[in-house]
Amino acid sequence: MFERRKGAHARDHAAPSRRRRAAPRKRRLRPAYPRPGRQGFRRWVPSWRQTLGLFLSAGGLLTALVAIMYVRTDIPADLNAFATQQDNVYYWADGTEMARTGEVNRQDTALEKIPEKVRWAALAAENETFYSDSGISVSGMTRAVTKMVTGGSTQGGSTITQQYVKNAYLNQRQTFSRKLTEMFIAIKLDNRMSKDDILEGYLNTSWFGRGTYGIQRAAHAYYGKDVSQLNASEGAFLASLLKGAGLYDPSLGAKNHARAVERWKWILDRMVTTGKLSKEERARYTTFPEPQAPPKPAGLTGQTGYLVETARAYVSAHTEVTDHDFDLGGYQIRTTFEKAKVDALDKAVQEVRGKLDPEKRDSDKDVRIGAASVTTDGRIVALHGGPGYLKQGFNDANSAVVPAGTAFTPFVYAAALGDGIQRERDKPRTPVSPSTVYDGDNQVSLLTPEGPYWDRAGKIVKGTNDGGKSWGKISLRDAVAQSVNTPMMQLGMDVGLDRVGSTAVRTGLLADSLGTKVPAFSLGNTTPSAIRMAGAYGTFAAQGMHSEPYSVDKLSRNGNAVTVEKPTAERALPQRVAAAVDDALHDAVKKGSATTAGAAAPGSAGKTGTEEKNKSSWYVGYQGKLSTAVSLCRIDPKTQELLPLDGLGGAAKSAAGSPYPIDIWSAYMKGQKS
Repeated sequence: MFERRKGAHARDHAAPSRRRRAAPRKRRLRPAYPRPGRQGFRRWVPSWRQTLGLFLSAGGLLTALVAIMYVRTDIPADLNAFATQQDNVYYWADGTEMARTGEVNRQDTALEKIPEKVRWAALAAENETFYSDSGISVSGMTRAVTKMVTGGSTQGGSTITQQYVKNAYLNQRQTFSRKLTEMFIAIKLDNRMSKDDILEGYLNTSWFGRGTYGIQRAAHAYYGKDVSQLNASEGAFLASLLKGAGLYDPSLGAKNHARAVERWKWILDRMVTTGKLSKEERARYTTFPEPQAPPKPAGLTGQTGYLVETARAYVSAHTEVTDHDFDLGGYQIRTTFEKAKVDALDKAVQEVRGKLDPEKRDSDKDVRIGAASVTTDGRIVALHGGPGYLKQGFNDANSAVVPAGTAFTPFVYAAALGDGIQRERDKPRTPVSPSTVYDGDNQVSLLTPEGPYWDRAGKIVKGTNDGGKSWGKISLRDAVAQSVNTPMMQLGMDVGLDRVGSTAVRTGLLADSLGTKVPAFSLGNTTPSAIRMAGAYGTFAAQGMHSEPYSVDKLSRNGNAVTVEKPTAERALPQRVAAAVDDALHDAVKKGSATTAGAAAPGSAGKTGTEEKNKSSWYVGYQGKLSTAVSLCRIDPKTQELLPLDGLGGAAKSAAGSPYPIDIWSAYMKGQKS
């Protein structure tokens, strides 16, 4: 009995052991991260083994991705489409073709025809290690990608091989994927082509500005010679354009000129440093090789060139199209110009020019005539820029050098009607009306709220009328209509010349064309363009609403619309003020200073304008919704100074101004009806 119990007891003790062997307890796995056995932040610090493993994994993955992309990236079979780009086509407002310009101006040339020092100028400027590198710059690519990621500029990260790949096979967009593709193609191209062939392709496809691709056409555009005739100095300048022709073409402004000279010096000095130009030859290049003026596009004869130039400037200022993209071509520009009106305006100007005889009369030499027609909604429908674009590239319709003279007085009148006058300091401003009377006598002393206006010589300034005529007491409405100077000069002083200037700007003149704020300001020392003057008078015709002048109605590229900003009408003057000015200008045509315009355009309104020293003459008038301004002056071609109009066309030396602007306006208005 005892033994049985003992055995049972033993079995009872052995049972747990057998159970453990039959079903051993599993060991619980603890995660390696966060790291066990560490406290606090140390739990989250990876071990060196973990860090190394992570970097090796990432490096392996990146290497595999790069290898896959390299294998899958092929050199494109064809060059970019720029080699066969279209012209830019300009159209009249009715959709008929006006002009074609902007064709890609490119001509391939063999590398051996490019002087060696000209080649090295390009290499010194862009990639001096070209002949020894592998086609890419690792440090440059790193900088470019870093700047791209951080939002900075990506310029400066490419070798010449990469730039050639971008020019010939890819596009100009700065994206990470495009940069990687560029790098892979550059490596493959460097293995497939000789360095000389790559350099030749690069110099033949690079953009040098002025519509030119390739160094051969650039040599003609900037120096009028074959590339083989360039010296190191000229080559250094052309090399500077590779950094951005829009920034380094000296013809585009003083800042561009300064940048070009600085870059030119640096490239020549760099050529000395790299051993490609001797110090002796460098010492001979002390004068910047000024390029010739930009060549005028062929086919833009007569007024067409001025129209194209005006529309092109509008595209540049009011769209996102860059000069580089526009030079590639393929754009269709629907302008606001109406051929019938342009032809009629040109004919009217030519009729007047036929009355001048510069061979017999010195007073008929160097005459400049500008004219423009602008509708009340801002469309520039016609302009006359000069004797012909290929004869005179400067556009007189957009010139800001001709004083408006008394054609400016409607703005003084509008300012007075809108803001009132102040004749005594610390007194409230008082309103005026068209019937308000002013002193119209000759030699009236001008007054300020503090007393007489003294000039620098210590004399009281007095106003004078044309011909010394005294008009006695005269209403402001009649003073404008009859073009009486002295009331307008005093009115300007009473309103405040700053307020007069603000009114002129609101109605359409540019602030930087305003003259010096002296009493003569009211008589038009301001120098607006004919385009701006026509637009500003259109504000009176439109009951105080003003639309900025514009010359492009629609823009597209290869049939796809491109957004172009167009102005919207804004209120510039109260309606009652504009109506009063409009009434005075109608009166000027009915019985005032502009009666000769009434026969040509019944019901029209307008104002003549003569500069105080008889150095300019204007007529600005409108009929319905069409406002037209005509300016006339003489400019010394050597000094660019204004010359007096005395004796113009055989007129008496004492005659003020000239009847020619109103004659042109009248003939133009008649010509549209015939």
